[in-house]
Amino acid sequence: MPDQNYFEKASMYDMLAKYYKYLNPRMHVHYYFKHLKYIGKAVHSLRTAGAPDNSMMRPAQVRVLHASPNGPDVDIYVNGNPILKNFSYKRGSNYVSLPPGRHQVDIYPAGDMVSTVLSKRVTIASGQYYTLAAAGPIEKLRLFVFEDKPGVPENETKMRFIHLSSDAPAIDIAVKNGDVIFPNVSYKQETSYLGLSAMRVDLEARVAGTDKTALPLSGLTLKANETYTIAMVGFLNDDPGLDTVILNQ
Repeated sequence: MPDQNYFEKASMYDMLAKYYKYLNPRMHVHYYFKHLKYIGKAVHSLRTAGAPDNSMMRPAQVRVLHASPNGPDVDIYVNGNPILKNFSYKRGSNYVSLPPGRHQVDIYPAGDMVSTVLSKRVTIASGQYYTLAAAGPIEKLRLFVFEDKPGVPENETKMRFIHLSSDAPAIDIAVKNGDVIFPNVSYKQETSYLGLSAMRVDLEARVAGTDKTALPLSGLTLKANETYTIAMVGFLNDDPGLDTVILNQ
């Protein structure tokens, strides 16, 4: 049977290599070669085991979104290993590879590992893509897990919407002065993906069931062969106000 521990170590060292890529080139190279070492061990274990089915060994791809409007810059650890440093509000990370299974996610104020602002175990599946969104006011910070669906037919695009403003009502996402495309989206909810041709479009977030615009979403450029997640963040009744973060694959 293939040694799952080799895959886990390879994934961990890949994560560390990416973390140190721009912080410390020497450490980046150090962990990158460790990653290659354990990839080699993993491949060898598959061969000696006859590789009956390696589909369960495919890593998941995970990215993080900082969507807490009054939250500090943070450092994020997975299974005790740092993956993001000085990560600020409205930033979205690149994907990192993790083995399927349960993982411990700990979020600390940047530079301070005394106590977490959030600690949670998440479960991820083989070969899947995920966005982990830390959202809500810092006093009630929560970590939401959204499954991503990258990939579109050639020369097409697609988008979805996630509501991450804790004090905003349910909203409708509509074409500006036009039809609703995502109705009645509440806090913590995501929409399905909508397939489109590449385009530039003006949208708006309306208070659900009304014509009242809560947030204009003007000048969105949706490029061919890209997948977009549009997240509404911020406070409706406080600073910083409502805004959007656009993540794409």
